[in-house]
Amino acid sequence: MKTILPFLFLFASLTAMAQSTETDSTTISASTEQMTDAGSHNAVMRFGYLSYSRVLHSMPQYVQAQKSLKELRATYDRELSRSEDAFNRQFEEYIDGQKAFPENILLKRQKELQQLMEQGIAFKQEAERLISSAETEMMEPLNRQLSKMLNEIGFEHGFAYILNTDNNTYPFINPELGVDITDEVLRRIK
Repeated sequence: MKTILPFLFLFASLTAMAQSTETDSTTISASTEQMTDAGSHNAVMRFGYLSYSRVLHSMPQYVQAQKSLKELRATYDRELSRSEDAFNRQFEEYIDGQKAFPENILLKRQKELQQLMEQGIAFKQEAERLISSAETEMMEPLNRQLSKMLNEIGFEHGFAYILNTDNNTYPFINPELGVDITDEVLRRIK
């Protein structure tokens, strides 16, 4: 009997633990179901979507910024063309006089051509950097204005977020959950 008694205590305690665990898991399961039901109500969020580029391109300031960038690009292109013409003229003179020039003049002209070519490449790179910088600077106020407008629309409609649908990023949007706000933004711009 002495040897059975510890086993009975052990069995009783294991049975009690099993019942407790079963009750806890039932409670946890019921709580999880309630949370899932409650969470599914909260999980349904409304959102807006638009074509950002379509809206941006319709802004009057965008048209003006593109015109200014085109003029700036044309100015740099004219200067690049002038530099290329000067290089080509000197290169032709070098080719024409190649047989008649002494070696030290040929070397001097080669160095001049090399310098002109390096300067032309450096100028072209700097022009591209400056044009890119000017574009960023011109577009910043437009992006800020559009961002402010999208924030206002988002809060007015109670959206969780607004998606940009450009580049086929979102091939499907459920129309019951999402609202296309492109036309609304276009109306506000005008």
